[in-house]
Amino acid sequence: MNHEEAKLRIAAFTAEINDHNIKYYVQSMPTISDYDFDMLLQELNKLEKEFPDLADNNSPTQRVGGQVVKEFKTVQHKYPMLSLGNTYSEEELTEFDTRVKKIIGNDFEYVCELKFDGVAIGLRYVDGKLTQAVTRGDGGKGDDVTVNVRTIKSIPLQLKGNDYPREFEIRGEIYLPRKTFEKTNAERIELGEQPFANPRNSASGTLKMQDSSVVAKRGLDSFLYFLYGEELPFKSHYESLKKAKEWGFKISPHIQKCKDLNGVFEFIKEWNKSRLTLPYDIDGVVLKVNSYQQQIELGFTAKTPRWAIAFKFKAESVSTKLLSVSYQVGRTGAITPVANLQPVLLAGTTVKRASLYNADQVAKLDLREGDTVFVEKGGEIIPKITGVDLSKREEGTHHFEYIDCCPECGTPLIRKESEAIHYCPNELGCPPQIKGRMEHFVSRKALDIDGLGFETIELLYETGLIKNIADIYDLKKEDLLSLERVGERSADNLIAGVEKSKKIPFERVLYGIGIRYVGETVAKKLAIHFNNIYTIEKATFDELLMAEEIGEKIAASIIDYFKDTRNLTIISRLKASGLQMEIHPDSIMKFVSDLLKGLTFVISGTFTKFSRDELKLIIEQNGGKNQSGVTSKTKYLIAGAEVGTSKLEKAESLKVAIITEEDFIKMI
Repeated sequence: MNHEEAKLRIAAFTAEINDHNIKYYVQSMPTISDYDFDMLLQELNKLEKEFPDLADNNSPTQRVGGQVVKEFKTVQHKYPMLSLGNTYSEEELTEFDTRVKKIIGNDFEYVCELKFDGVAIGLRYVDGKLTQAVTRGDGGKGDDVTVNVRTIKSIPLQLKGNDYPREFEIRGEIYLPRKTFEKTNAERIELGEQPFANPRNSASGTLKMQDSSVVAKRGLDSFLYFLYGEELPFKSHYESLKKAKEWGFKISPHIQKCKDLNGVFEFIKEWNKSRLTLPYDIDGVVLKVNSYQQQIELGFTAKTPRWAIAFKFKAESVSTKLLSVSYQVGRTGAITPVANLQPVLLAGTTVKRASLYNADQVAKLDLREGDTVFVEKGGEIIPKITGVDLSKREEGTHHFEYIDCCPECGTPLIRKESEAIHYCPNELGCPPQIKGRMEHFVSRKALDIDGLGFETIELLYETGLIKNIADIYDLKKEDLLSLERVGERSADNLIAGVEKSKKIPFERVLYGIGIRYVGETVAKKLAIHFNNIYTIEKATFDELLMAEEIGEKIAASIIDYFKDTRNLTIISRLKASGLQMEIHPDSIMKFVSDLLKGLTFVISGTFTKFSRDELKLIIEQNGGKNQSGVTSKTKYLIAGAEVGTSKLEKAESLKVAIITEEDFIKMI
């Protein structure tokens, strides 16, 4: 057989095996025996070994895995992987429905789907081939787990047909079926290993294993449920899922279009009762507006889409004995009381501790030592105490007295009049706060320093190598090599990560230094308004209030931070180490005004002088607001080359002014 004949034969075998994979793992309708399937696979494997240059990463022979990944690369999501807003009541669903109708009217329909209890994944396809699989991560960045995802047989490596877009992403959930979970745990117990707590934890842990051949044996499965792309040929979510099923994706059979909330409530009622009959875990129902155009009109909040919501089924509740109450200190000094419980099985996991939130909650529950308490999982994740079984309370028990000094450093606690939380004010001398502040500083959304996780920070702090965030930039390789568990490669990676962080933009540095109440968004607003750290440091209370989204509480916190000379010393040291303490001149327009106050813009297409993100920044700097889709409230559509047809048509129908990039520049 010559090279060209082998190429054709390999293509034919691959297509046939992919088709049988879909029939077996996606459609549950096999048309050949396991033996015949194995023979096809063997023939393909033999040909690939004979002609190795014709072997492909997406070949069905690669499903068995075998590649070992030492470290999963972090990658940026092209489309942010947002989470859904949650609700537990029909009243809140009715409120959601009212908000939707207020924006798009009554002419729409919902799509109801099951909410799978697994691990969110984003799959990118180019020319019909799987090219990348990324976990949710923090929503902005996730881990590239392509090597492991290729072993999941219900995920197509090559799509069927030829009518798919050249490039797109499909989102979904990777899960472990209940029977597979039970089998895996039985094997682990037999080997003397700790069993997994629940199928979701098992799926998550499996997906991040370093040896893909082990992943292949675990039996992970998937359901896909949403498409993203620049050129999707669909008008609705339901239509896109029907087509995705034709391409070979595993789409849930339990999807229903509903004209109104009555249909939605019936779907929820049915699956709340039937969910235990499924071979996999679900924890609710997801509700989405079907029309893509209406989804665009509804848009997004900072964290969630306004066109979708998750209805969570009521959590399981159990009772157990309260043994004691202990207290945790967070990075901001916030004190969290924690209930230590007699271990009890709840929703698939053994619960030993539950958060009590604050002193008011402890008082409200009227907790006493030895009480029998009712425990639920908030959102089926975080255990919480919901009440006390008074019928089992013993006589002569006493109320828990809330502590008045920090359990870590002994400093008297404070509680501001308007707040429910007690704080330890010893910000720069309380160990959990110091370590917590360093963890925050090196986190992904801040300085993003590789190699500096919780354990490493703990080790560096305990050995006296770092006592504050500025000390991180004084670390030397020889310091690290003197520590246990730190090798040559780890030391090199950490030092390289520290050096790389010096290029992180100013707004993320500002967020990273950990001023109370200054989150990501506030840090960005401060950076844009004041341009550098020194202007913020010198700003008066009233000047701070003039910045967008800065209220009295935030302004007071900023003033307090810069009053402390120890903080000023740390800022000075960070500056001397080379960190960015001002907005880069190329990343921000210098003119800031209220010229665009009250005006709302939508940006579509590509531009010559600015990127879309830069245009959005300029709009915000000059008092305007950005929208993701054209609505009756839109004042201007800034249209570039390859402007979206639907946005253009919508703007014309609503008589929204359509302007060019040059028109916008003249405007400001």
